[in-house]
Amino acid sequence: MKYITLNPIAQAGLDTLPNSFEKTENIDEANAVLVRSASMLDMQFSENLEAIGRAGAGVNNIPVERCAEEGIVVFNTPGANANGVKELVVLGLILAARDAKGGMAWVDANLDDENISKSMEKAKSKFAGTEIAGKTLGVIGLGAIGVLVANAAIGLQMRVIGYDPYISVHNALSMSRSVELTNSLDDIYAQADYVTIHVPQNDATKGMINADAIAKMKDGVALLNFARDGLVVTADVKAALESGKIRKYVTDIPNHEIVNVPNVVAFPHLGASTEESETNCAIMAAKELADFLENGNITNSVNYPAASLGEALKPARICVAHKNVPNVISTLTTLLGSAKANISDMVSKSRGNFAYSMFDMDHDIKDATISAIQDIPDVIRVKVIRK
Repeated sequence: MKYITLNPIAQAGLDTLPNSFEKTENIDEANAVLVRSASMLDMQFSENLEAIGRAGAGVNNIPVERCAEEGIVVFNTPGANANGVKELVVLGLILAARDAKGGMAWVDANLDDENISKSMEKAKSKFAGTEIAGKTLGVIGLGAIGVLVANAAIGLQMRVIGYDPYISVHNALSMSRSVELTNSLDDIYAQADYVTIHVPQNDATKGMINADAIAKMKDGVALLNFARDGLVVTADVKAALESGKIRKYVTDIPNHEIVNVPNVVAFPHLGASTEESETNCAIMAAKELADFLENGNITNSVNYPAASLGEALKPARICVAHKNVPNVISTLTTLLGSAKANISDMVSKSRGNFAYSMFDMDHDIKDATISAIQDIPDVIRVKVIRK
């Protein structure tokens, strides 16, 4: 198998790949791509490309739907960088409460003052703030990052209200019992002194923090956005900052319209920029790609369903990416039966418009049978793993 890296990938991740994997500089001959932030939106992919591993959670730089249509499985690494982002969010909470940014700027501007130890005592009142203990934090989105943020805030003696209608069982079990859950965003807007957003950007969430949402928030609220820039309407946030409705806006994904606005604390997308996060993401992405290419198993894909038959030990394993329409499975099993090929185990899963089916075979499969499967109208791609 050949792979290419479009960004620097932590060596610990590359070391995870099996010895049979060979690095290439030619994407047209690569079976797999490892990527972080490089844009792949305008790339054309060769038939060799089977999978893309995003060393991170967001996949806005990858044409996910087009990849699904071409039978290319796109993986991400949810939770691998969660702790790094959580720690920066905690820093954001502190900076929203205490004007450390203004105080540090004052020190930088007075570096040559020989009497700075005295003059700072007069100046520091300009940078007075509040404490976060006892304040209410509203967490929108209780995924891997949101749960860690909620738990950390509980440890900092904050009251925490969480909102996530799609919270997983795993995340629910990982969350502190002190976190109060609500089914209404209005509850968060009405009660929270700080609001932090941790949801993916999609058609349902784009621009969710707009003038209407802001109007429901407490006067003087602090808003934190460490997820995606498009979740907020910048013009509405600017207007709220100017009026004082929003006291502070802390973001890790600033744009040119917001960076020069007073009371904005902006980081240059540092959430996952830790040695540990980059290593964790690289290792997870590499393991996902290796398991798919060697065994056909899918874990943490954003465009195909999760499916696994464990390690491929049978003479042949047939993996079929296909449209999620009726009769595909019956057509596949009928074809294999007519070829006198016995299925020892199988799994079929669907996700939206696409599905993925795996068949472990008791005997090797002739190339003619594989070609016949590929010719089924709703089949997108066939992969055979032989032992």
